[in-house]
Amino acid sequence: MIDARIDSVGRGSNLRPVSRFDNTSKVLALDVIEPDADDIAALSNPATEFIPDRTKSVISENDSPDVGFRYSLNPYRGCEHGCSYCYARPTHEYLGFDAGLGFETKIVVKHDAPKLFRAFLARDAWVPEPIALSGVTDPYQPCERRFRLTRRCLEVAAVSNQPMSIITKNALVVRDLDLFAPMAAEGLIHVNVSIGTLDAVLARSMEPRASAPLARLRAVRELSAAGVPVRVLVAPIIPGLNDAEIPTILEAVKEAGASAAAYTMLRLPWAVAPVFMDWMARTFPERVERVEGRVRDARGGRLNNSAFDQRMTGTGVYAELIRRVFKVFARRFGLNSGLPPYDCSKFQPPPDANGQGRLF
Repeated sequence: MIDARIDSVGRGSNLRPVSRFDNTSKVLALDVIEPDADDIAALSNPATEFIPDRTKSVISENDSPDVGFRYSLNPYRGCEHGCSYCYARPTHEYLGFDAGLGFETKIVVKHDAPKLFRAFLARDAWVPEPIALSGVTDPYQPCERRFRLTRRCLEVAAVSNQPMSIITKNALVVRDLDLFAPMAAEGLIHVNVSIGTLDAVLARSMEPRASAPLARLRAVRELSAAGVPVRVLVAPIIPGLNDAEIPTILEAVKEAGASAAAYTMLRLPWAVAPVFMDWMARTFPERVERVEGRVRDARGGRLNNSAFDQRMTGTGVYAELIRRVFKVFARRFGLNSGLPPYDCSKFQPPPDANGQGRLF
């Protein structure tokens, strides 16, 4: 077991990195105001704030050739899971928040997401193809228990026979088995569960508010038993930290019933790099040099390489070794064949809020 030093505040980041869109920064005048213990706790572990978002659109479109979907639906922005490595952290800077603690504690909630999703699917111009839930943050993060926006969006998809792809690392996903099972029978759903480690101590430190690895394996088992196609994402692979777990993770997820597996290499774009490296320094100071060296080896000497044909798997000797190991064990455990195709032929526009369909 890896000896991880768990941060008791349950946050992935202790930083508030300055946004690349902001040329100002704020510091606390602690030399003027003497904080007490409660003040210090509040500074390092601020309460989560849920911010209403009245946006008029909820579907995003991307043309990235290395992303497995064109359209995505994001009911939330920011993520309570607090994963130290999350590649989506810099997206919070577009909202005027920071990519560190701000990403974890200022959660933007799209309360109108189900209504907006229904309107999107009802457009005459919509030609059905799979939509990912979500492309930026986890649709089953803890606040989903309260807001149930993912659930309500899936209900819209189910009534429309709209194909959906779920991406999550939270065992809450099994709550919606009553929707998934009939959708799976019609070829309308894939579920992708992220499992980057089986070490509960490492996971608790690296992904402080995400489900434990055993809970995710249990979710894979329950989904698969219900006939839902499940792919496990071994992500991210952090060279020098969790890469040795590839064979055991693949064996465990196959035993749990997964049908396919894929992986991505650690990505450190923009503010993710200081957040992740700070986490490494706090939890694995003796491994910082090795991990950073291997990341740079896989990224052409840098901490990040955003080239479409390289950013997901990296380049160089170490990245090639990881690719070969993953390929060998994915084949050994029968996880290299992919998931069954979607059936987009059954789509029908959803009824409006009053239960009425299109008149013309």
